[in-house]
Amino acid sequence: MTTKTFFAAMLLGATALAGPIACKMPAGETAVAPAAGTALGFDPARMDKTVKPGDDFYAFANGTWQKDTAIPADRSSISSSFQSQQATEANLKSLVDGLVASTPAAGTNEARIKDYYTAFMDTAGIDAAGLKPAQADLDRFAAIADVKGLSTVLGQQLRADLDPLNATAMSTENLFGAFVTQSLKGTAVMPYLLQGGLGMPEREYYLSSDAKMAGLRDQYKAYIAKFLTDAGIPDAQAKAQRIYDLEMKIAQAHMTRDESDDWIHRNQEWSLADFKTKAPGMDWDAFFAASQLGGQQTFAAYHDGAIPKLSALVASQPLDAWKDWLAFHQLNSHAEVLPAKLRDDHFAFYGTALQGTTQPLAREKRVLGAESSAPYANHVSLGDVMGQAVGKLYVDKFFPASSKAAITQMVTNIKNAFAHRVEGITTLAPATKEEALKKVENIVVGVGYPDKWDDYSALTIDPHNAYADAVNGEKARYQRQLAKLGKPLDRGEWWMNPQLVNAVNLPVQNALNFPAAILQKPDFDPAADPAANYGATGATIGHEISHSFDNGGAMFDASGKMRNWWTDADLAAFDKSGKALAAQYDSYSPFPGYHVNGNLTLGENIADVVGLQAAYDAYRASLNGKEAPVIDGYSGDQRFFIAFAQSWATKMRDELMRNRLATDGHAPGMYRAQTVRNIDAWYKAFNVQPGDKLYLAPESRVKVWG
Repeated sequence: MTTKTFFAAMLLGATALAGPIACKMPAGETAVAPAAGTALGFDPARMDKTVKPGDDFYAFANGTWQKDTAIPADRSSISSSFQSQQATEANLKSLVDGLVASTPAAGTNEARIKDYYTAFMDTAGIDAAGLKPAQADLDRFAAIADVKGLSTVLGQQLRADLDPLNATAMSTENLFGAFVTQSLKGTAVMPYLLQGGLGMPEREYYLSSDAKMAGLRDQYKAYIAKFLTDAGIPDAQAKAQRIYDLEMKIAQAHMTRDESDDWIHRNQEWSLADFKTKAPGMDWDAFFAASQLGGQQTFAAYHDGAIPKLSALVASQPLDAWKDWLAFHQLNSHAEVLPAKLRDDHFAFYGTALQGTTQPLAREKRVLGAESSAPYANHVSLGDVMGQAVGKLYVDKFFPASSKAAITQMVTNIKNAFAHRVEGITTLAPATKEEALKKVENIVVGVGYPDKWDDYSALTIDPHNAYADAVNGEKARYQRQLAKLGKPLDRGEWWMNPQLVNAVNLPVQNALNFPAAILQKPDFDPAADPAANYGATGATIGHEISHSFDNGGAMFDASGKMRNWWTDADLAAFDKSGKALAAQYDSYSPFPGYHVNGNLTLGENIADVVGLQAAYDAYRASLNGKEAPVIDGYSGDQRFFIAFAQSWATKMRDELMRNRLATDGHAPGMYRAQTVRNIDAWYKAFNVQPGDKLYLAPESRVKVWG
């Protein structure tokens, strides 16, 4: 699976302008009054019309919003999706409040949700319990006597908490993370084994010579010591040093981000014997037995370059260092359900030092999990523990069938537009074209919610023990993943909760998920102007479809098997376009010394270009050869592109910006809005001419898939 995060939102509003913007109107378009039931589809108040569209289209569409909008103290960033997130939070809160005020039948999901919420919100009870809920785990670590015992515990800690194809889910505090799906070779559904073990986001935080990163390392060492001290663990300073030193060795063992993203070379499949011969150190029999994978014949050794080095550390590093490391990370990863001092310490580092956030989200918001889990939230929200149970209640009340039908039709239109564009590429070899069309035709699209819901009947929730509930939730998710082994790939499996404002492309399944929460006002409004709907939500859909044909997705065929279905000439042309787009994004810099990594963000950038073009084609096709009306002085094409740019309104704190530039496969939103400079229709819509800062000569505009 690949999570291709896309927080697109369409800002709706009918604020009238005093007159048309200072752009040349496309020939043949006539200004008319808005028809009944139409709206402009974007917010003119957010624009800065003193900026020339061809110089900085993001500032033109969002400049006033950028200047006047403050980032809330409890967030590290704010974007156009904020309104959707707030609406979703309010809807979830109303659902949970109703459950808390009622008496759900025992053993139902409603009862489990109520009990988990009750336990999580009982901070007085959590504080009074101290570390008692975690004591059995701490004792288990303290009892380790040899490498076999350490290997057993490391196996017990394995969780399904990583995604090798997801830029935002590549970190686990356990030494290894697991992921269960079809292998990249398409041979069978199997467990992937991935590198983990770090308390900071990724290896560069430990190894980079950048002064800011060095400062964060000092803060992290101090944080470990303070956290252990406040947990009442003796000799905290010495243990903190041992933990940090071990993590430095783990970071040195990790494969780089570029290596992780090189999917073609991450398709290694190992047997148990391979682990023993290629990665000595760990007692692999003990590890896999403890992780309930002892009977598994084949594994996807995704980080095959790191596994041997991490395994060697298991045997070479002192047991006491490992025991200290295990104890710290067990507490650190569950700080939300431990006493206040630990919660506060955790936020001070993960929320403030790493992200610049000065105030945590209110606890009732953290438990709801309406947003993508923030690093300081420990992934123990209702969204993490019982995401689909909450999602089922959410869609039953807040996602009408009419919205599902409207989005499904839009998806069909954009798939057809993409296919039509592929059919028209005269330079593409017939064999490559046939494979591409087969792939787009066979994409499985999930809109709103899954056809089959996760089963939580085996999950035990105690209204008086939030720590145990969180751990039980992790174990239950792991069991659900293990249950897929030995079965055919389920191409309809969902990897996002319906209540998440997001969308996802799943290359191994050749499938897409569009959760219900992203398909609401202001992100989607079936009563709004089609130009804006296609410019924002349509571009989201086009983006996700296009991930099946970006620099990573294009390596998978219609069945989700990774294989080269390209001719050499077609692949060379595709790579040439990719290099040009990477160079374009390399030039974007938010502040001195930092710039977007065009190669790291290439897959997202390709999907933005191709998705926007496909959405535009589908929009124009929806007009059936007619021109759209001019509304409040804006042509249909102008509304389309402004809505797209406003969907990328983004402000983030410097700390988060540095984090994103180093680790995230997505370019910051203000640069993604400039994707328009590669679309010919944008130039005509806004009369962009040579000499304008964003102007690219026609031959320099990156064309991928047509």
